[in-house]
Parts: sequence; C-alpha cells; structure tokens
Amino acid sequence: VQLQAFGGGLVQAGGSLRLSCAASGRALRTYVMGWFRQAPGKEREFVAAINWTGSMTYYADSVKGRFTISRDNAKNTVSLQMDSLKPEDTAVYYCAAGIVYSSSRYSQYNSYDYWGQGTQVTVSS
Repeated sequence: VQLQAFGGGLVQAGGSLRLSCAASGRALRTYVMGWFRQAPGKEREFVAAINWTGSMTYYADSVKGRFTISRDNAKNTVSLQMDSLKPEDTAVYYCAAGIVYSSSRYSQYNSYDYWGQGTQVTVSS
C-alpha cells in the first residue's frame, strides 16, 4: 500500500484545513486508518483513527471536538477535517494504514504498517 497525504498549508488560528490521504496498490477497506503528527523536537503522536467500516472513530483528547476523521473506501481515501485550529496543532501530519484487531492499539504508531510521506500544517497565532 502506498499512501500520499496532502492538503496541508498555512492557516491562522481558528481556521480550518482538510487533509486527505490517497492510497494506491491495495484497497484500504480492510485497514484501520490513522492520522499522526510530529512537531519539531517532539515525538510522533496519535491524532485520530477510524476502523475499516468507518463506523468507529477515535481521537486524541487534544483534538476531540475539533477534528473529524472520515473515509471513503470506494475512493480509497481517508480525510481529516481540522477546525478551530490552534498554533499547537502545527506539525507534520502523517496518514497510516494497518491491520489492527484491537481498538486499544489504534493510538499506537507501531500498530500501523504503511505510512504516507507527511504534509506540513502550520497554524499562526
């Protein structure tokens, strides 16, 4: 599976961005999809995940209520709608795909086998 994330950019605090992740090489419908981010000097952290049917979503506390993850298995894409952005959301955002059987592992980066190249999100104050 090859993943490509796009949609990042520069936005003012309070604004919105929509990230998308397109997959090729294999259908995404059997994979759990996740978004992670990494700010300079910090470890990669979990942002959101969605199960293979799209019926269950999971969020880090820091983004809950502001970000929404969704997927379109017919189009082989997953998206992250980011609203009410804050300067602390500034990071490189990565999409990831994995065969993850337990939802307790959705937030762990080593649960995912495939990663996109990352897209930069910068939120100015």
